[in-house]
Amino acid sequence: MPRPSVQAPRSVVMIRPHHFRPNPDTAADNRFQRDSDSAQDALARAAYGEVTEAARQLEQAGITVHLFEDTGTETPDSVFPNNWFSTHSGGHVAIYPMFAPSRRKERRSDVIEMLKHRYRVQDVIDYSGLEQDNLFLEGTGAMVLDHLDRVAYAARSNRTNEVAMERFCTHFNFEPMVFDAVDADGTPVYHTNVLMCVGSDISLVGLDCIRDAQRRAEIADRLTAGGRALIDLSHDQIADFAGNAIELQGTHGRVLALSARAAASLTKSQKARLERHVTLLPLSVPTIELAGGSVRCMLAGIHLAPRPGTAA
Repeated sequence: MPRPSVQAPRSVVMIRPHHFRPNPDTAADNRFQRDSDSAQDALARAAYGEVTEAARQLEQAGITVHLFEDTGTETPDSVFPNNWFSTHSGGHVAIYPMFAPSRRKERRSDVIEMLKHRYRVQDVIDYSGLEQDNLFLEGTGAMVLDHLDRVAYAARSNRTNEVAMERFCTHFNFEPMVFDAVDADGTPVYHTNVLMCVGSDISLVGLDCIRDAQRRAEIADRLTAGGRALIDLSHDQIADFAGNAIELQGTHGRVLALSARAAASLTKSQKARLERHVTLLPLSVPTIELAGGSVRCMLAGIHLAPRPGTAA
């Protein structure tokens, strides 16, 4: 079994929604988002069930899930907590400025207090005040972080401001790699984590989404320099959320959590390459994907050391 990696957290935070719906505040720049003919109550029940089952499957794989309930009616995207906070080895937590006003209400003090109680937290750096200056950086949606080589990959968008990102990278000791990325229709990709995933020994990335050929080559070289296997995803696979995955440390080794739709889009060859390093863990979240995010967005990884006497 590969030894644990700082890239693959053993624990995650999830939010179980009670009033889920695709958020009209985010539809303008999120081309992955879809409307639904289903009644709102039916959507909410389906999303609640999908999170419940996903949490069960993750725990069955040996991953600790800290599951919080969201009973508010003004936070339709609460199921995606990775956008408003992130955690980092050494005891550091970041809180982020969010583009849509409705998403700013997702930030919760009880989640931060749980982290302080269960894990070693030295400091919490709160960037949310940058919202007053229209500077936004939506966490590990806006940035895909390589915790091993200390690189922060980010596609420019309304949700990813370079000034805010430079500030984060200075505080948290990451090298920024910023680029322009578009979907098959030429529309800018709203979040970096829908087009790439970085694991310990693998990476998935939609290289064709990166406009500049030189930057595309630089990113591919950087991802493979340490020996990672690079899985190049097509535009169709990106649209099926194949890039929106996260590597986690389970009981019997590392797993790659991704949606059932994403897993079905991978070719046999791609799956075989991935399975040399990770076990695929497909989770069925079709309702949640209507909101324009998938499994990676649903999981806020905990890269913190547990406190003695508290199970992670």
